[in-house]
Amino acid sequence: MLTAVAATTLVTGCGSSVGGSAADSTLVSYTGQSGDYQINFNPFSSSTMEGPGTIFEPLFFYNITQDAKPLPLLGTDFAWNADGTQLLVTLRPNVKFSDGTPFTAKDVAFTLDMVAKNKTINTTGYDGKAVATDDTHVKITFSKPAFMQGAQVLGKTFIVPQHLWSKIPDPANDVIAQPVGTGPFVLEEFKPQAFTFKANTGYWGGEPAVKRIRYLALAGNQSGADALKSKQIDWQTGPVPDIKNVAKNYPGYQAITVPMNQMNLTTCSNAALGCTGPQTDPAVRKAIYYAINRTQLNSLAFEDTASDISPGFTLLGRDAKYVSPKLQEKLAPKSPDLTRSAGLLQGAGYAKGPDGLFAKDGKPLELTVQVPSGWTDYITAINTMAQQLLPAGIKLLAQQVSYNEWADARVRGRFQLLIDAMNQGPSADPFYDYNYYFSTETTAKVGESAYPNYSRYSNPEVDAALNAVKGIDSTDAAKRQPYFDVVQTRVEQDMPYIPILTGGTTSEYHSDKFTGWPTKDNLYAFPAVWSRPDQAQIYKTLKPAGQ
Repeated sequence: MLTAVAATTLVTGCGSSVGGSAADSTLVSYTGQSGDYQINFNPFSSSTMEGPGTIFEPLFFYNITQDAKPLPLLGTDFAWNADGTQLLVTLRPNVKFSDGTPFTAKDVAFTLDMVAKNKTINTTGYDGKAVATDDTHVKITFSKPAFMQGAQVLGKTFIVPQHLWSKIPDPANDVIAQPVGTGPFVLEEFKPQAFTFKANTGYWGGEPAVKRIRYLALAGNQSGADALKSKQIDWQTGPVPDIKNVAKNYPGYQAITVPMNQMNLTTCSNAALGCTGPQTDPAVRKAIYYAINRTQLNSLAFEDTASDISPGFTLLGRDAKYVSPKLQEKLAPKSPDLTRSAGLLQGAGYAKGPDGLFAKDGKPLELTVQVPSGWTDYITAINTMAQQLLPAGIKLLAQQVSYNEWADARVRGRFQLLIDAMNQGPSADPFYDYNYYFSTETTAKVGESAYPNYSRYSNPEVDAALNAVKGIDSTDAAKRQPYFDVVQTRVEQDMPYIPILTGGTTSEYHSDKFTGWPTKDNLYAFPAVWSRPDQAQIYKTLKPAGQ
């Protein structure tokens, strides 16, 4: 029913994509949203629908798929002092917010100061002090070397207008229904089933050739595949049947797969911060890790588009040189080791009962895994792992919930397990994932908002190593590696996130309708519709076919 409503909205709002109509410049995106949208364009909220990159811009764009120089956006140049305690940024002149107000260095200083004062939106422990020295220059001072804060400050902090946001009492949780930014698009219309952005005619980089972007809410992956088949959407990131033959099965479309997202079972791991359940025991987490048949899982759930993953969570391929030689296992095992799994549980005081399940203190080892309804690949993955873990004496129960319920449970720690993937940081550097997901600074007690260390993981050795890396120039790989070794080996030992596989992120796109999509030979941005601000770079590059 939802799919039909969304499709009707699409047809009446956009028209046909054939014949040179105005609809040729309207791009229809599906981000995987299952269920109605709840309006929120707050770029600092974990439940934002859209806006980072498209409406709210960072200072520079960092390409996370490769080691490349950052692309100037609101900023045109930046430089560190010798010891990494001062960052000078030059801004683009003559930029305006979409309400016509001039953008200046005061907006940058205000935004950074707001982040520093609000722990919930300060995802990397930013502790600088920003000062606008004039309209186009900002000086950011740190109390200690802070090289590794640079990419986050410059590439992932979305600048908001001081004249509006200074009136917002809670920047982490306030719902922004009428967003004002400097980006290439502005909000045109919102409805729960679909919302539309239109090109910003006053954009400093020139009005985009894509005149409208319409975001649909459907019923899940199958609805996305059906909409793709009928040419009702132009870009989605997600699985479709027979994914290796997209061009054949969906005439006019192409697909690209990039291994970027480290899929895992996120555990609420830290009893000291309020987590409850058997998953708070590292032995249980590692027993699950060894009971998974990843070869079978890849085939049944991911059409063999996934690849190996490291238990230290260094992204293989792009960052393979950083994988620690001190890991017990450089790669998660492809085949299950039930003997090792059982040994871990027995060592933790579990015993197998007559029903074949391990139990402790009279309680069978049963765990609930939350997953958004409609995420068919992840649902299949959980069901497959549930079958795989039964011979290991572990029972997994899939709990399908709405995306909004899942996201809220994730950020507040109200779960035992949930299936998720680690998204990459602001630049092509493993430090950021380590700092995001393993740092005490980025987590919180159960019931409070943690972002993005959802597992509530805290280890003083890891914290010390991460703090040390912050003061080392990112080009000095040899000096950084000993600290990376500490992070990876402790994470492997504690396993707050149970590694599944590295997800091959596949996007299907309407190549006959728009040109300029990223390709493997020209990966100018990570081509996932939900990756921000990469999606904005792609929207700005695309042109309707024939232009």
